[in-house]
Amino acid sequence: MAFTVARFNLVDPDATPETLAARYRAALEMAAYADDRGIDSIQTEEHHGAANNWLPSPFVFAGSVLGSTRRIAVTVSAIIGPLYDPLRLAEDIAVLDLIGGGRLVTVAGIGYRPAEYEQLGVEWSRRGKLQDELLETLLKAWTGEPFEYRGRTVRVTPRPYTQPHPLLLVGGSSQAAARRAARFGLPFFPSAYLPELEAYYHERRAEYGTEGWTMMPAAKTQLLHIAQDPDRTWAEYGEHFLHEARMYASWQSKDIRSAVRSRASTVEELRREGVYRIVTPDECAKTGGESLVLHPLCGGMPLDEGWRSLHLFAESVLPRLKG
Repeated sequence: MAFTVARFNLVDPDATPETLAARYRAALEMAAYADDRGIDSIQTEEHHGAANNWLPSPFVFAGSVLGSTRRIAVTVSAIIGPLYDPLRLAEDIAVLDLIGGGRLVTVAGIGYRPAEYEQLGVEWSRRGKLQDELLETLLKAWTGEPFEYRGRTVRVTPRPYTQPHPLLLVGGSSQAAARRAARFGLPFFPSAYLPELEAYYHERRAEYGTEGWTMMPAAKTQLLHIAQDPDRTWAEYGEHFLHEARMYASWQSKDIRSAVRSRASTVEELRREGVYRIVTPDECAKTGGESLVLHPLCGGMPLDEGWRSLHLFAESVLPRLKG
């Protein structure tokens, strides 16, 4: 059975505080529904200062999901590691790991937008060193034992639920990211289908004598929306998918590789490209691959349409996948 994911980044370019509050509440209700119906994971992420209200606080959202669900995993993919205070992040993840009983998965990347570093007062040129310090600090902090940190002895409590530590992966599309994961003995999460980078990670692991594994996107990653009439849905709601695709693409330089990067400039191009797909329940159930990623609220999608997609997936697709 394919691994099933519901993705939420809470984008809404036309939101008011009232409509965005309704979107957040709907996302939490959708997460609880996904938990009840057997979807495997909720996935969220972070970006800062985005004009379209892209979620900046993934752990606040993750904690809300964990508190209102019983079994579903919550994956934060990915945090921008150097923007966090290492000790506070260690505490926050430990608390969330306790709340969720080990259901939180964190992917730590370094981001690709200098503007986010500038907004939060972090030096872009130091991002590699800051990421190294973050990972080292988290692993030491979660032991619950005192350790040296920036010239003083500190101790982080409480210890997390998951032992030896909450699930933490290093994300990225560069050799530096793969090397960093190997050095710390952490799993590696390539941001695209990059088998050569996966091989490089395992080579470096062998050199460092560390354990680890990779969680790599499929060769063709698709963000799905379920509808009985895809033609009508593209005509009515295609601009929402295009908005997100163009915003995301505008942030990425040519050397950044992403599983869901689009080059489309029109709805028609986006549909032909196949990164964002609107499919019928029958088409979705027949889709091959190791994972299915549902994106019910993509690009400011109206809440009713998001619910229609999620209901169709849960009621008309999941039973066939499980059967």
